[in-house]
Amino acid sequence: MDTSRYITDKRRLRHLVTRLKYEKKRIVFTNGCFDIMHTGHTSYLETAKSMGDILIVGLNSDASVRVIKGSKRPINDEITRASILLSLRAVDYVCLFNEPTPLEIIKTVKPDVLVKGGDWDTKDIVGGDFVESYHGSVVSVPIVNRISTTKIIEKILKAYS
Repeated sequence: MDTSRYITDKRRLRHLVTRLKYEKKRIVFTNGCFDIMHTGHTSYLETAKSMGDILIVGLNSDASVRVIKGSKRPINDEITRASILLSLRAVDYVCLFNEPTPLEIIKTVKPDVLVKGGDWDTKDIVGGDFVESYHGSVVSVPIVNRISTTKIIEKILKAYS
């Protein structure tokens, strides 16, 4: 994995963002667990990337995923998930976070565009109010084919139980 694009501390993130803004890059931010990657994820990330120059993905830490999804998740650990994300053409940086929400990272990145999947109404997207306060955009991207990690896990359990 390219560790120069995997960010685990806010100080390094601040330096990165300062440089990118100095270079006049349009920064797009999204976040999620990205536990078992599927075409819904890749399509979503490609769409997010198309909205700017740099896509930063906030990745829930293993501990954070357990809080959100339950004790049996994640299936893949945070290093594996980060490595897979960084292998995608659309993803420029992955930033790990432990908090229940990505709000602190959003405040650090101060993205030009904040993106979430279509299962989120723009008014409910964490950090949306903050991004709109400085005239950034908040976008909800339609979900492709209703694919989800949870459905994939259910299909595997059904097939092999």
